[in-house]
Amino acid sequence: MKLKGILPALVTPFDQAGNIDFASFEKLLAHLRAAGVSGWVPCGSTGEYTALSFDERAAVLEFVADFANDGELLVAGANAGSTRDVIAHAERAQDLGYRAVLLSPPYYAMPGPDELIAHFQQVLDAVEVDLVLYNYPLKAGVEIGREVLDALADHPRVIGIKDSSGVLQRAVEIYRRYRGRIDLYSGSDDIALDFLLWGAQSWICGPANCMAAACVDLFDTFTAHGALAAREKMAALYGALNSLESGKFVQKVKFGCELIGCPVGHCRGPLQPLSGEEKSAFQKAMQPILDWRT
Repeated sequence: MKLKGILPALVTPFDQAGNIDFASFEKLLAHLRAAGVSGWVPCGSTGEYTALSFDERAAVLEFVADFANDGELLVAGANAGSTRDVIAHAERAQDLGYRAVLLSPPYYAMPGPDELIAHFQQVLDAVEVDLVLYNYPLKAGVEIGREVLDALADHPRVIGIKDSSGVLQRAVEIYRRYRGRIDLYSGSDDIALDFLLWGAQSWICGPANCMAAACVDLFDTFTAHGALAAREKMAALYGALNSLESGKFVQKVKFGCELIGCPVGHCRGPLQPLSGEEKSAFQKAMQPILDWRT
């Protein structure tokens, strides 16, 4: 399986009672499809997977799989706090037709490199889906470092790594050391263009929920015309992307969905709604995207 283009790391919409709002979800997905995204990544960190029950996660995966058209890529967030639970989520995703799962290190456990290698290998042994590794040390507490990548990069079902470290040197190192062995996908949103320059094949992109057309335009411009042609588009995106990376990421993405006419409700606790001042600042940062012209 090869990932390409903009893959939105989907929010999970909630209604006023705090239940999953599938009607709003369908409206959002239709908007993203019209904007030109390549596929779908439900139940990742932007989707608040840690706040969903097992059955809710399965319901989200099933809904997105049913919505997807032939040719649209499907990658299921399957992370959990233990290897056993990751395997259970990956098996459910496989049963629902997903060909790949996105996995960061299990949260809170902070496994060492040898434990992390064993964890991913046990998942590979248990299910037939492809693995997209997810390096997000700020959330996971550990990095998917060289020792882990050396052990897994040549496995035929470890297809790539989404890097959300925010460290450009990671993209350079992966390009130099693993090019042709494991694909790089950008998850460091405010330096996404730099990641594309260093070989990222796709942008697995939480911001695409509320700025899909602009993200697709940036990716397509880079692919067709190179980094210099895409630079001004990245400059226009940068304010909103940098705001997202500065904190309250999911709340801002959900507010951004409201700004584009696709409201998806608030986050589940402990995440709280933005203040009026925070909304005003993010709306100002979003203005170039709201005015976007391809």
